[in-house]
Amino acid sequence: MMETIRRISGVNPRKCMKCGKCTASCPAYDEMDYHPHQFVDMVESDRIGELMQSRGIYLCLSCFACVERCPRSVEPAKLIEAVRLAVIRQQGMDHLTPDQIPEKLDPALPQQAITSAFRKYRK
Repeated sequence: MMETIRRISGVNPRKCMKCGKCTASCPAYDEMDYHPHQFVDMVESDRIGELMQSRGIYLCLSCFACVERCPRSVEPAKLIEAVRLAVIRQQGMDHLTPDQIPEKLDPALPQQAITSAFRKYRK
């Protein structure tokens, strides 16, 4: 399964030197069950099944702060996106349909989160 995630994401998790800069820059850090550096480690360890059950794959804001901070270009957000896509493909359908998203919106939600939701929850 790790090879599938690597192929979908285009990321090599073995480049990670476990510095934690990705996690330190994550604005969703407090909400996620696995933090970006842990996520990369779990992909590298081929613990994809655990990640596919994680709620963190839907809490990632896709802001790419972790990508910007990584000194080794590991790109944790792309790995998270790849695992999320693997779950959606396994389900055989979208997690949400586009018309379900507006009812979940909060007026205080930043536009980036809205755009990210459309990208996350569509094939």
